[in-house]
Amino acid sequence: MKRHVELKNHLKEIFHFRLRLAVSVVFALTLIAIVLLRLLYLQVWRHDYYQTLAESNRISIVPIVPNRGLILDRNGVEMAHNYSGYTLEITPNKVPVSTDATIEELGALVPIAPRDKKRFKKLLAESHNLESVVIRNRLSDEEVARFAAQQYRFPGVEIKARLLRDYPFGDKASHLLGYIGRINETDVDQLEENDLAANYRGSDYIGKTGLEQSYENELHGTTGIEQVEVDSAGRAVRLLSRTAPISGNTLVLSIDAKLQEIAEQAFGNYRGALVAIDPTNGEVLAFVSKPGYDPSLFIDGIDTQSWDELNNSPDHPLNNRALRGQYPSGSTIKPFMALAGLYYKIRSPSRTISDPGYYTLPGSSHQYRDWKAGGHGMVDMFKSIVVSCDTYYYGLATELGIDNIHAFLSRFDFGKKTGIDLEGETSGLLPSQEWKQKRYNQKWYPGDTVSVGIGQGYSLVTPMQLAHAVATLANNGIAYRPHLVREIRSPRAGENRVITVEPEIDMKLDPADVDLVKRAMVAVTQPGGTAVAASLGAPYHIAGKTGTAQVISMKQGEKYDASKIDERHRDHAWFIAFAPAEQPKIALVVLAENGGHGGGTAAPIARKVMDYYLLGKIPTPLADLPDEEDAPHD
Repeated sequence: MKRHVELKNHLKEIFHFRLRLAVSVVFALTLIAIVLLRLLYLQVWRHDYYQTLAESNRISIVPIVPNRGLILDRNGVEMAHNYSGYTLEITPNKVPVSTDATIEELGALVPIAPRDKKRFKKLLAESHNLESVVIRNRLSDEEVARFAAQQYRFPGVEIKARLLRDYPFGDKASHLLGYIGRINETDVDQLEENDLAANYRGSDYIGKTGLEQSYENELHGTTGIEQVEVDSAGRAVRLLSRTAPISGNTLVLSIDAKLQEIAEQAFGNYRGALVAIDPTNGEVLAFVSKPGYDPSLFIDGIDTQSWDELNNSPDHPLNNRALRGQYPSGSTIKPFMALAGLYYKIRSPSRTISDPGYYTLPGSSHQYRDWKAGGHGMVDMFKSIVVSCDTYYYGLATELGIDNIHAFLSRFDFGKKTGIDLEGETSGLLPSQEWKQKRYNQKWYPGDTVSVGIGQGYSLVTPMQLAHAVATLANNGIAYRPHLVREIRSPRAGENRVITVEPEIDMKLDPADVDLVKRAMVAVTQPGGTAVAASLGAPYHIAGKTGTAQVISMKQGEKYDASKIDERHRDHAWFIAFAPAEQPKIALVVLAENGGHGGGTAAPIARKVMDYYLLGKIPTPLADLPDEEDAPHD
């Protein structure tokens, strides 16, 4: 019996052993099957995916930033270019100690000014820790050598050779050229929105204002790519392939750099703006906003002190007066008002009015004063322009009515953007009944129309807008869109583009009407006119018109006395002109802020510009041009 039990137990053990062995074999086979299936999945089905990952660990894609395109004047003078320079840069996440401590140590080797430190902190706040941030730019060869010898002491700090943007004219033409600056989050969002982000990989800068901004797509170029094999430490081992970058296109401007320089110098200490245009094709010859600023300050992020100096200056150097400044046009509107009177047959050239020195609306005792006490006597249309008779235009505006005034002046693009190839243009203001109702919820009154007749009241123009209108008048009513770029040169052979602009509108003005106004504007610059000083000794005829724009209003019966008014509250001085009057090659507008009488302040500035452009000579200093104290003015 005992042996039987032992045999039974032994058989059970054999059975359990074999069962365990079978389970183990099955389990092992299952594991092997799983491993084989996993290997099959990884090696066959997911082969391409993991091969790509492996390659990305071994191959680094390095963007190659293209050279930014140049900006040249019409004669090939470089107004914005690039140069090779060295920058000292810190990558924050690679610095073992604090960046402040590192900067202090660096200061013993390379001079670092307080402005450099402030700019660094500003850039650091805008960047990611993985990016290098500039602490000093434009290093000299001696500074580069001095740091290179001690670089081992400064992990996370390196010198980089970069192509840096330079503006050789400094603050001259700054509002025209604009500047580039470091790419920020807003720029990134816009690039992604426009599907341009890939082309900016590796780029640090983008156009922020002026032509640098308006023609960013032309100037930036096409980013290249290098495929580099790297080792486990990320060091480059060998170059696998390279797609070369394509440099940005070169802009050839219609601007004459020397003319631009002369125009800016002619302003002296005056603030203001000047725009000169070729009336036969719309090319802008000079574009001035005074004062300007140094565009180089913004390239690597302007420091707080410099920003405060520019932003808080009472001269507002960052304000593009030529493009965005809005001012009453003053008497410069009178030639256009005269054309409106002729166009609607409200006034004939021979019709005269008696000017007692003021105008009153029918049924009103309020006197709208002429600039000349006692008036100009009997005045016809020709004389009204020559002596700038306010009374004549008070009455003409009333007879025309605001609807006709708005309709006619709109044809000269008053109250509209000119469409010049710069961002940020404002449209001025050409008032109407509808505008006032919408803006103030008020009806239009006859007195509103009276003020519009002499370029005051609600009316506002920009220097760019007025220059466009003057060029259209000089070209007998045929308007061209103003533009600054005349040619775009590509680094690729045969891809240059010449910018040609077709006439936007032919106003089909009566040649006799235009001739009358032009002859009157020529007489403005002759003895008896309000701008006689501008044409003294000129071997060509100048057609012009002065203007005075009030900054502060005067009470009824109060006389304007500049000596008793704060300088910044004095009247603005305008002068519009074109020459030679018989076949105009240049039309221009000059605004001298708080300059008073346009004939004595703005007109001599215009004369300098016209002399150089038409005669090719450097004009006499501004102070040497006579200012006729007794000449009539408005």
